[in-house]
Amino acid sequence: MAIPRGCVPIAAVLLALLCRAGEAAVRELRAGYYAETCPDAERVVRETMARARAREARSVASVMRLQFHDCFVNGCDGSVLMDDTPAMLGEKEALSNINSLRSFEVIDEAKAALEARCPGVVSCADIVVMAARDAVVLTGGPNWDVRLGREDSLTASQEDSDNIMPSPRANASALIRLFAGLNLTVTDLVALSGSHSIGKARCFSIVFRLYNQSGSGRPDPNMDPSYRRALDALCPRGGDEEVTGGMDASPLVFDNQYFKDLVRLRGFLNSDQTLFSDNAETRRVVRRFSEDQDAFFRAFVEGMIKMGELQNPRKGEIRRNCRVANGSPKEVVASRVLDF
Repeated sequence: MAIPRGCVPIAAVLLALLCRAGEAAVRELRAGYYAETCPDAERVVRETMARARAREARSVASVMRLQFHDCFVNGCDGSVLMDDTPAMLGEKEALSNINSLRSFEVIDEAKAALEARCPGVVSCADIVVMAARDAVVLTGGPNWDVRLGREDSLTASQEDSDNIMPSPRANASALIRLFAGLNLTVTDLVALSGSHSIGKARCFSIVFRLYNQSGSGRPDPNMDPSYRRALDALCPRGGDEEVTGGMDASPLVFDNQYFKDLVRLRGFLNSDQTLFSDNAETRRVVRRFSEDQDAFFRAFVEGMIKMGELQNPRKGEIRRNCRVANGSPKEVVASRVLDF
């Protein structure tokens, strides 16, 4: 996570959402929401995620990341999935997302399967939340009942994403403020950062740590020397910044290795290592999770449920195509669901 780049404070964004709350009531979410209208919904999504993982192990971590980037920007409303249109700059090209967010086609596949069974019933926003849970389960992490019943937004906003979402350079204090603005605690921050237990990140996100931390012309001092040498080899100065590395020592398994690595000064992203190196409050939680995986799992589930409660109160819809609003001229041609 990282420092919000724009000048619009998180509190102001949330206030604006609350002021618009009269436009539509916030929906009541509940487990088993589709039990009668689309009883196979959760099974279909999990099977889709399992196939995606078989094709590319990294993909499930990429899908889980979509929930964070969706829910933090105006609530969990599927806005992050929308393609640009002539009248709208969506969130895919926002600073935190461009050339970074991926595996949208997995959501497309799940949506196509659900539309074939239950047309117009399951929202794209709910698919993202189900898929994020399944990413954790399929890689060895905890299971939980997801609360469903969201609508999809009618629009998306690159500007809002730029103003809200963080960068890999964030420090712990900025992250605490960001999460607090969303009614998420320090424990939530550290636990949800543990989503980096699975997946990879690009050299682009860490070259400053290796060669010019804080404009010093030197590497980040909060980095184990042997780990820094390994990252130097992976991400040489002037090298290909699209090369990826695991965000912890077990990037295919959801476990507490991420926190053990932070304690050993082997965090991949600055916004990860800062949780141990730069703040006493987050350090205590990191150390606890590094020693107690069950405590991490419990806190992670609680944090995911709380994050999933963030809603956009504006009236939405159930999109037929997750990439475009219903009735859009681009609905048929903007995004072809891949031939899986």
